[in-house]
Amino acid sequence: MKTTNKKIIIAPLNWGLGHATRCIPVINALLENNFTPIIASDGKALSFLKKEFPDLEYLAIPTYNISYHRNLKLGLLFQIPKILKAVKKEKQVIDNFIQNNKDVVGIISDNRFGVRSNLVPSVYITHQVNVLSGNTTFLTSYFHQKIIKKFDECWIPDNMNSQFSGKLSISNSKINAKFIGVLSRFKKEELPQNIDVLVILSGPEPNRTFFQDKLISELKNQSKNIVFVLGKVESEQKKWTSENIVFYNYLLTNQLQDKINSSKIVVSRSGYSSIMDLAVLEKKALFIPTKNQSEQEYLATYLEGKEIAPFSIVEDFSKENLFKMKKYIGLKSNETKLNSQLFSLFKRKRKF
Repeated sequence: MKTTNKKIIIAPLNWGLGHATRCIPVINALLENNFTPIIASDGKALSFLKKEFPDLEYLAIPTYNISYHRNLKLGLLFQIPKILKAVKKEKQVIDNFIQNNKDVVGIISDNRFGVRSNLVPSVYITHQVNVLSGNTTFLTSYFHQKIIKKFDECWIPDNMNSQFSGKLSISNSKINAKFIGVLSRFKKEELPQNIDVLVILSGPEPNRTFFQDKLISELKNQSKNIVFVLGKVESEQKKWTSENIVFYNYLLTNQLQDKINSSKIVVSRSGYSSIMDLAVLEKKALFIPTKNQSEQEYLATYLEGKEIAPFSIVEDFSKENLFKMKKYIGLKSNETKLNSQLFSLFKRKRKF
């Protein structure tokens, strides 16, 4: 794909892989519109995108290093000073890079607070204009929207009626929001449905491993064709079989796309990127939200209430849960083709 010297920094948060995966269609759209993406991130998100786009330029930026606690809300509260310190450092890195690279014309930040600049137009991607936190939701939403207002535009990956994000993306706050449609790295294909149950694991430890062990214990020794994708991005791809289950440590986009298109039922976390992916591929899904993660718990409840997909908490999951699928309509959405007009703000003259 032909590119120009018009560079745009695109920076997903390293919190699971969802922020990185939903940036893939944005990166592809930038390339199609003759921009040169500079991918800025850290940790697994950066490693993953390097595998997806090995020929692009990368910028390592400071990690937020968010660790998981049993009480997620309280754990994040204690980590605020560390996060703010990282935000300040990443802004310095971004400012220095822009000062030294006069061909940078814009920034797209996916939930990274410090990846913005006064020199070039800066965009913030989020589906969580409102940040759910129980009885402190008003405060967390207020502070998040205050951060969003520091950016030129806020791109919300959903349809105009907040079809999949529900109340997470509905706000009266003046944040210059644009609903850009459902973002997915995948394309729907009509393939033989030869996988009965596809389990896609993700999320922070130790919950990811507990999730994995619980589902293996329930689904092993079945006559069905069951595949697990463990979501562990390692230096080498691996595949093995145990207890009649086929395992992959991780799959790249085209490989995972084939597996999902070939599956009858998908079991996964109710992370927003996973929901968008499964909607574009028109799949029936059973969601298991990460415990104490308010966003995932809300999305799982919201979709079950609309009779789109059932959910189970991990401790209660059993193979009988899969029999519930018949009374749910499944996820469905058209694939979004990002319009070139979306990038028109990057045509503004850069400040020097």
